[in-house]
Amino acid sequence: MQNALLIGLSRQVALSRELDVVANNIANINTTGYKADGALFEEYLSSAARAAPNQGRVSFVRDRGTWHDLSPGPIERTGNPLNVAIDGNAFLVVQTARGERYTRNGALQINGEGQLVTSEGDAVLGDAGPIVFQPTDNQVTFSKDGTISVREGTSKTDSARGSLRLVAFESAQQLQKDGSSTFAAAGDAQPQPTKASRVIQGSIEKSNVRGVVEMSRMIEITRAYTQLATIMQQQNDQGQQTLNKLAEVPN
Repeated sequence: MQNALLIGLSRQVALSRELDVVANNIANINTTGYKADGALFEEYLSSAARAAPNQGRVSFVRDRGTWHDLSPGPIERTGNPLNVAIDGNAFLVVQTARGERYTRNGALQINGEGQLVTSEGDAVLGDAGPIVFQPTDNQVTFSKDGTISVREGTSKTDSARGSLRLVAFESAQQLQKDGSSTFAAAGDAQPQPTKASRVIQGSIEKSNVRGVVEMSRMIEITRAYTQLATIMQQQNDQGQQTLNKLAEVPN
């Protein structure tokens, strides 16, 4: 009886964790460049809480962690020349207060100091450091390889303002989320320059969260949790009834 309750409890903990992951995905369904997460669990064999002779091991559920769905999100045309989407597996490199981070959020803007920054205010890094524009710069253009050019003042010729630093990862699943749409490198996930991806100006990559799928999953998890709670309550009631009957047996 006690083993059954412990197994049920381990499953409830796993379902609660999975529900947190799904809820976070749904909360970021409109976050530009967001990558959905999935929950990962494994079987854990342990000795029975009350082991009888020749009784085998008991199977519990253990939270293994989360995995990142790095598939591309839909690309939306905005017409804003400072918006960029990446066609490929590359990431933009940004400078944050915590160090370099990596993102697919291409909703860029220019701050008061002339720096190209993300919507969170983090500086976008180019091959030579932060990308800085002059007050008279206009007609910003991003080429497919990330090269940035402008028209300075009334000039009719292009002037270079650097190139977006695009990187990719061989062990991308080891990236750790550090915000709604930024990642930090960890373990074997080390950034490598790449030329295999293409920059699309005037567009953004939206979240790759599939709303209908996530909502359906949330309903399934909630139902499973409720059903399991009912079964565990029935098991507990049966145990209590057994103890009450034993207490009524005359000595």
